[in-house]
Amino acid sequence: MKILVAIKQVPARDSRLFVEPSGAWIEENDLGYEVNEPDAYALEEALQLREKHGGEVVALCAGPERVSSTIREALAKGADRAIHILEDDLGSWDSLSLARLLSKAAETEHPDLILTGLQSDDLGFGQTGVMMAELMGLPHVTLAMSIEVDSGRLRVKRELEGGWFQNVTMPLPALITIQSGISRLRYATLMGIKRAKTKEVRKLSAAELGVAPASGIFLRRVYAPHSQKHTQMLTGSAQEQAAQLVEKLKHELRAI
Repeated sequence: MKILVAIKQVPARDSRLFVEPSGAWIEENDLGYEVNEPDAYALEEALQLREKHGGEVVALCAGPERVSSTIREALAKGADRAIHILEDDLGSWDSLSLARLLSKAAETEHPDLILTGLQSDDLGFGQTGVMMAELMGLPHVTLAMSIEVDSGRLRVKRELEGGWFQNVTMPLPALITIQSGISRLRYATLMGIKRAKTKEVRKLSAAELGVAPASGIFLRRVYAPHSQKHTQMLTGSAQEQAAQLVEKLKHELRAI
């Protein structure tokens, strides 16, 4: 079974973020970068499926030359090979155009299964995976918590709201977006890091794939959230104050 995993490189979670002068995005010059966490779980699920059923895992990543470090990490963890779509400015691509770009690259591989993370840590739209499925005409499932392969079909457990789950049976080929935390992430071993240097990384461009950047969504302004303090005195007896506090925690703060 050939499994293709779409991964994204995002700013490291412990980075100090500063808004660029235009206010439209953050300063990227001195940022550290890492694998998008939901995509790391998608990669882990792909590696576990390969260990059970055989086949190969192909990592797919779009971005400038710096995403090579993310690709090498995926290869060091166990991906068999990778595809790097060289694109210096992904900021001019919205979710739909990016889905078109990734879909064109994925179609050259004819994978049995495509896995993506649920959403990206930087923008968090959660749309690219499902748009890829629509563009490629594939059945898809989101919020997957586990995947089982049986006789050429998939049984997927997906998470719903309020602690509920849904079991879905679907045919191959298919696309699934993975929920974070479904398994423990593995570390790259020293041997894996050495082997990654010899694994194939195929480089493509948007022009080769026949896809042009387009954006129907524009970020006008990003800013740090403003924190403020507000004090409100509760009156009445102790029982009345307790009842008021519970009401505020329930309906205003939604803490309970």
